[in-house]
Amino acid sequence: MSADSLFERALACLHAADIDSKLAQTHEVAEQWRDGALRLLADAPAQAIEQPGLPRELRLVHPRELETRGLDTPRGHGALVHAICHIEFNAINLAWDAVYRFRDMPRAYYDDWVRVAVEEAGHFALLRAHLETLGWHYGGFPAHNGLWEMAVDTAHDVLVRMALVPRVLEARGLDVTPGIVERLSRAGDERAVEILGIIQRDEIGHVEIGTRWFNYLCEQRDLRPLPTFEGLLERYMKGRIRGPFDRQARLQAGFTEDELEYLEGVG
Repeated sequence: MSADSLFERALACLHAADIDSKLAQTHEVAEQWRDGALRLLADAPAQAIEQPGLPRELRLVHPRELETRGLDTPRGHGALVHAICHIEFNAINLAWDAVYRFRDMPRAYYDDWVRVAVEEAGHFALLRAHLETLGWHYGGFPAHNGLWEMAVDTAHDVLVRMALVPRVLEARGLDVTPGIVERLSRAGDERAVEILGIIQRDEIGHVEIGTRWFNYLCEQRDLRPLPTFEGLLERYMKGRIRGPFDRQARLQAGFTEDELEYLEGVG
């Protein structure tokens, strides 16, 4: 693949395991893309990535093995912030995989997901810095791999990816963040509250991007969005859709009333 290929550079960002290197490469590639220095060149098909680059110290475990994230102890407080930090680190990889994996999309698609990668990197950096002020560091707690497992499960089809990663997994963050903010506020962690406010604002936009490209792909394939979305949830997420749902945030992110009624019926 040519050295000025966006796909090649996205793959390098995915494989970067050193935290500072991943962040620096993310910003560098985004700047080069905006400046027109990278092209949509693909000399080889996208390769399967069972696991992107992660810090060597980070230990991935089953969700049952995660530490308690209660705010009544300093360690529980750190575990909660670390869990959110891990979600944002995964989100950097998910954005770059959306760029790298799916070819022949309109240029605006790549504009969107490169921007998402930069914003997710910003979220991670804010949370990582705050975690360190609490006396912990990213990689100091075990984490689970659910987000990336869904990326692997949806690697075969961009429509399935847009439906299930931004519109299900990331949209879940829109639902639960207000409750987490309330808990952190009661615990006096106003810096975390401030950071989560930034993340919630940006994530509405990220979910909207997923919604927009899902609808575009449905139109391209002559599919009706709602039945298609319902069918994918039945196939991939059966029994794993949970409410309550933040209707206002989801409507801002492009969900329709019919979609919300369906989700409320199954969640």
